Amino acid sequence: MGDNLEHGSDQAVGNRLPLIGEDAPAFTAETTNGVINFPEDYKGKWVILFSHPADFTPVCTTEFLAFAKRVESFKKLNCELIGLSVDSTYSHIAWLRTIKEKIEYKGQKNADVTFPVIADLKQTVSKLYGMVQPGESDTKAVRAVFFIDPRAKVRALMYYPLSNGRNFDEILRLLIAMQTTDAHACATPADWQPGDDVIIPPPGTTAEATERVANAGADYKSLDWFFNLKPLPKDKLTLP
Repeated sequence: MGDNLEHGSDQAVGNRLPLIGEDAPAFTAETTNGVINFPEDYKGKWVILFSHPADFTPVCTTEFLAFAKRVESFKKLNCELIGLSVDSTYSHIAWLRTIKEKIEYKGQKNADVTFPVIADLKQTVSKLYGMVQPGESDTKAVRAVFFIDPRAKVRALMYYPLSNGRNFDEILRLLIAMQTTDAHACATPADWQPGDDVIIPPPGTTAEATERVANAGADYKSLDWFFNLKPLPKDKLTLP
């Protein structure tokens, strides 16, 4: 198997990061699950595209265990995972087999990684998404996470250095938060967890602001004219 990657978008040049609200750069890539065409193959789905620095490294191994543990939770949220590093498909397959057959960590073992992992030997996709950052390494991708919505728009991105593993509970929480704001036309406050109050969009006029403060009650509460909260119970949310 060779490195079979085609540049599918002129949007990102060099190591430029795709920005929130932009179209996710398109590509065709060889993966451990065969060739994928992105975003064409993922119409109507959320996607988390993430990179890791290298196969057969300890931090990356713990991260793949963490993703494998949560893959069904992501699927229940209509979200697919796509991994990437600048290793070959052969290397990916050998490493994933090693994880399944030999690695036990925090009680997790026999982990079966079913999502595709891109072979990016020429750094085509990783450069398209700004995952190779020379200040950290010019031969490895940093730990990037791109949240891409069903319209193939970039909705959020996270970047971690080579030395530090990601927080996977936060990745799942942020996905739920964005889906909640889309479905319920609201915002989520700091440290929001499913079941917590959400923020109502700010009033558009002085009269509306005055009315909100005066009429706050069971349906919503007003901390001030610009800061209004409403309950949103878990049974109103899509949860894994």
